[in-house]
Amino acid sequence: MQRNDRRSMAMFISAMLIFGTIGVFRRYIPVSSAFLAMSRGLLGGLLVMGYARLRGRRTGQESGRLSGRTAAKLAVTGAVMGFNWILLFEAYNYTTVGVATLCYYMEPTIVMLLSPALFREKLTLKKGLCATAAVIGMVLVSGVLEENRGAGDLRGVLLGLGAAVLYSCVVIMNKKTGGIEPYRKTTVQLLSAGLVMIPYLLLTGGFGPAAPDARTAALLLAVGIIHTGIAYVLYFGSMDGLQAQSIAIFSYIDPVSALLFSAILLRENLSAAGIAGAVLIIGSAALSELRGKGENP
Repeated sequence: MQRNDRRSMAMFISAMLIFGTIGVFRRYIPVSSAFLAMSRGLLGGLLVMGYARLRGRRTGQESGRLSGRTAAKLAVTGAVMGFNWILLFEAYNYTTVGVATLCYYMEPTIVMLLSPALFREKLTLKKGLCATAAVIGMVLVSGVLEENRGAGDLRGVLLGLGAAVLYSCVVIMNKKTGGIEPYRKTTVQLLSAGLVMIPYLLLTGGFGPAAPDARTAALLLAVGIIHTGIAYVLYFGSMDGLQAQSIAIFSYIDPVSALLFSAILLRENLSAAGIAGAVLIIGSAALSELRGKGENP
């Protein structure tokens, strides 16, 4: 059995912690969600593309050309990714970073429930129970059972769930587009996510009349270069040195760290019901990834 490499584990955990801070950064970037998505996609895509080319020259394994059909599929997936980001960034504007993140992390449950129909994967009793627990957790996190939750919070919850649905579409589309080197696939998708925002911003007037100030520009660069480009390079660079199950479980460092960062840096706290819901969502998703003896991967 493959053992986890320490360097790979450090890279993967670093990527998850970087992803976990994006909600905090969003709070301090006064631009439209579409403009932020455009910046993230273009800057991150260019960085990953540059890294992939340097890596290819160093290893002597430069990739060939993509077929038009494959490139089109990746471009569509990237466009869906871009609108997924818009919904997530908007969710941060209407509710707490913690609640928006937990709504977003309903994605594994959505994919799990759709897998029997789309991939003919069996929905086991354990996975069914995990999905039920996640849905109950989502009800608790949403605050619909609490009297003091306002319309803004509910709107944020719905935007977060919408982002989870779109992210599920990205995951499903990626499963159907296999056999492509990950850096190359990510480059096309990130650039497509950024480029599709340009006509959207032109149609909606989202560019705004003024250029961003120095602080905003620095934060935009951070989200594009650090939270996207560097984080994706670390993420994919760690894959070969980690067990598949370890990757699945350690992925939940992202939402857990997002909850901690929002509580420490933004003073956002979950209610008792919200904490219980967070445990159900993250715990059930992680448990569904664990395989006992005799279970197929």
